[in-house]
Amino acid sequence: MNWKCKLCKFTTSKRLDLLKHSRLKHEHLGRVHSIPCLYADCPCTVKTWGALRTHLSRHHSQSTQPGNILSFTCIVCNSCSFDNERHFFEHLGGHLKKFETVPCVFDGCDYKTNKYTTFHSHKCRKHNPHSLVDFKTNVLYHHQNNLDEKSDFVEDENDCGSVLEEDEDFNKIITKRVGLLLLKMENIFNVSNSCMDELVEEFHFLTASASGPAIKEIILSTLRKHGCTFQDLVISELVKDLCQLSPVCAALRVDGPFSSKFRREQFSKEHFLLIEPVEYIIDSTEKKSFQYIPILPLLTQLVNNRHIQNTILQNKIPSDASSGYKSFKDGSLLKEKSFLCEDEHKLPLILYIDDFEICNPLGTSRKKHKVTAVYWVFADIHATSRSTLTSIYLATLCKANDVNLYGYAKVLDPLLRDLKSFEDDGIFVSSLGKVVKGTVLAVVADNLGAHSIGGFVESFSASHFCRFCIGERSQIQEHEVGEGLFPLRTKSNYAMHVKAALSDPAQGHHCGVKRQCPISDRLSNFHAISGYPPDALHDLLEGIVPLEISLCLDVLIKKKYFSLQELNNSIRCFPYKWSDKTNCPQPIAPNFHLRKTIGGNAHENWCLLRMMPLMIGDKVPEDEPAWEVLMTLKDVVELVMAPHHTDETIGYMQSKISEHRYRYFEVFPEEKVRPKHHFLEHYPWLTTVYGPLVHFWTMRFEAKHRFFKRIVRQTGCFRNILMTMARKHQSMIAYHTNNCNNQGPALSVSQRTLVAVDVLKDGIKESFARKFPGEVFVNMTNKANILGTDYNTGMMLPFGSTGGLPDFGEIQQIIIVHETPVFVLKLLSGWYCEHLRSFKVEPTGETEILKHSECKETYPLAAYNTAEGRIVTLKHFICTSE
Repeated sequence: MNWKCKLCKFTTSKRLDLLKHSRLKHEHLGRVHSIPCLYADCPCTVKTWGALRTHLSRHHSQSTQPGNILSFTCIVCNSCSFDNERHFFEHLGGHLKKFETVPCVFDGCDYKTNKYTTFHSHKCRKHNPHSLVDFKTNVLYHHQNNLDEKSDFVEDENDCGSVLEEDEDFNKIITKRVGLLLLKMENIFNVSNSCMDELVEEFHFLTASASGPAIKEIILSTLRKHGCTFQDLVISELVKDLCQLSPVCAALRVDGPFSSKFRREQFSKEHFLLIEPVEYIIDSTEKKSFQYIPILPLLTQLVNNRHIQNTILQNKIPSDASSGYKSFKDGSLLKEKSFLCEDEHKLPLILYIDDFEICNPLGTSRKKHKVTAVYWVFADIHATSRSTLTSIYLATLCKANDVNLYGYAKVLDPLLRDLKSFEDDGIFVSSLGKVVKGTVLAVVADNLGAHSIGGFVESFSASHFCRFCIGERSQIQEHEVGEGLFPLRTKSNYAMHVKAALSDPAQGHHCGVKRQCPISDRLSNFHAISGYPPDALHDLLEGIVPLEISLCLDVLIKKKYFSLQELNNSIRCFPYKWSDKTNCPQPIAPNFHLRKTIGGNAHENWCLLRMMPLMIGDKVPEDEPAWEVLMTLKDVVELVMAPHHTDETIGYMQSKISEHRYRYFEVFPEEKVRPKHHFLEHYPWLTTVYGPLVHFWTMRFEAKHRFFKRIVRQTGCFRNILMTMARKHQSMIAYHTNNCNNQGPALSVSQRTLVAVDVLKDGIKESFARKFPGEVFVNMTNKANILGTDYNTGMMLPFGSTGGLPDFGEIQQIIIVHETPVFVLKLLSGWYCEHLRSFKVEPTGETEILKHSECKETYPLAAYNTAEGRIVTLKHFICTSE
């Protein structure tokens, strides 16, 4: 009987050897929280090696014959199977706590009871101890496993066996593991250099000197136990060699590779491919400088990484015009860039530019250490992978004051020089044997940042404040963008405006253009008029939404539909579920009507807008105009955040934005159109250019700032803080890119139950048999993480559509069939409630089995109990067209 590694061809006869092989050979697993269970039919993954051992002892410790898997079946409900005795009796305890009668599960015993304490006492008195053969035959199931597996885990910890291949160099592996541990301590947990030096010195003392007597005693005890003769001189020399020549001790010694900060950095450069930042001097007399991470060597290293390479190539699929707009590949921007459409070996990049405070923004150091950061990501990887913070790479760090003083052109010069080389000459990828070229597809930034680097006016009270059109500020109050009265910016008129602005510097700007964009000036395949997509985060969730909620709430409270105290009580006491609980809004301040904003961050404002109909919707009349302003705004937000669009949904978005503008001015005629309202009116057209705009928002990029803020908080030293931040970041990236896969598993399950198909309910069994004929046992779980999204039983899944309305299914169970997630859905009919802009769901009595890959919409929602019934409120618009 042999054990096989799930990740390579390694085979061994001992399960412990397989565990040790996985830990040494696949050391990256412990750092990406995706250590798979050793059993082929178990889909569970755990976070640590200790958790794996616990999982094996709890779920795979029953003594069965080789090749057999044991499961317990409940003889009360006959619907669940359990892979260990503990879970089986916990399940029976659940029946007893409901005062259900449970018969004794042991052979030859007719005892029955409906009391938990009585059943437990009977088991302890009459059937303790017991073995598997003592259970009734209808309780136990045995079935063959696909691989030869050994169930007994009681093996000698000190017997390493043949864990790795003979040609494996243990010294190098252990030295590398020590280096990774120190790299993690220094750059993930931000341990200071002085502390690291002391730790290395202390560890060396413990391994080289302090452990000698204990090792000598162990050797002597073992030799005496086996009756061996020995000489004290030989034993002393053996102990000395074991202490001083062990790989760990050799790595930590005074002249070892980790004894100082310099040596640790040299080891990281050599073994972990660390790309160090380069300091560029802006003004030597004023001691002004910035940090730049060379993008070409980093690109070469990343594209040579097999996992990143496969991820990019798998997502290079030609767009299907009939499927609508699902990514930037379906927009007109990419189609206009012939450079990126020539062949599959062209890499579009997305840049992000933003200023952020590394100190307390309300303290005395406000703006003193404000930093401008430039990040970049691969545009071709999936949006889920792109949102992972380790997939966002650093390019430049500079003090914001220096950027304002010397300009973006000087700060971005090394980056643009390398990007120009990438665009013209490319980089050689040895694993492909080809030269790969690329360019910047777009620059993501908030409005101020986009205008600043793009050369547009940075004052949004100027006459021409829009980077998408040449409309004047006076016109936006009277006319909509949809009327066609605002000429769009083009390459030709932009060139004329730049020329006019440079010819007359005293004027300040010409039609909203102040200067040439440094990026479009250096790169042939990037232009300022198409390179800065809108940011829904700042335009909507941190701009229009908090403004209009405050205006409408002021009206609704003055009309005495409810009080601010009642609303805040509803916000505090609302039964938020799952992600809504994480993003739940905060109570609204009493002076919100004076500030004309409810405050809060983007997630909180979004959640409040979605949940407000369920909180106070029943207290507001259906014909209330201020309420209609909020509900049309909710419709607009759902449409903008949709990850999939068609020409019909874009037209619907246009009509909803127009309706919202009309209702807004009907209720608030004294209010003026804000610049962000005008930007919003461009969104339907911009969706045809960039694809779904949610893929270009700044949410995940802003989350990256926390890494640097944590460094500053824990370091507490501001001497050349930019270099400290850049080096720490690059060491962190080196730590993660050393993994084979730093994106995590596609499917992650923490607990599962082995279930026989024939004990499933009849409706589920028949539907399952049609999809998976021949399956006898499956794994069932209550929660799973699939492609980065958490799924729990009780969640609502919009899986299809009928008559233009989405179909909902409540997740009853999640079945794992050969690493394929399958949902058991309780079907519900959805009826649209216009007043609440939500769906009332009612059960149909039917059940459906659906693969995750068959779901058109994979984002789960929550159903809330209200006076109107069970209500589901969407997070984004669901495109129901085929």
